[in-house]
Amino acid sequence: MPIYAFECSACGHAFDRLQKLSDADPTDCPACGAPQVRRQVTAPSFRLAGGGWYETDFKKDGDKKRNLADGGSDAKPKAAEPASKPAETKPAG
Repeated sequence: MPIYAFECSACGHAFDRLQKLSDADPTDCPACGAPQVRRQVTAPSFRLAGGGWYETDFKKDGDKKRNLADGGSDAKPKAAEPASKPAETKPAG
């Protein structure tokens, strides 16, 4: 269940509440009782970082995994291919 942040516009009291997605938001402030409680927009409190987090962790094994910690590149850098020689031309004459 997610934790939601709420604030009363009447008295400024801020509080958090653990509730289901289907539960209704509270309407009355627990501090002053005014029916002016609004849900606040907050950032998530976790970050997927480190060497073990992959974009495709929950996909089937046949899909390529991409490491999110190193910018998403799982392919090794390719060696430079030798430059092809320009076609030799015979002098006219």
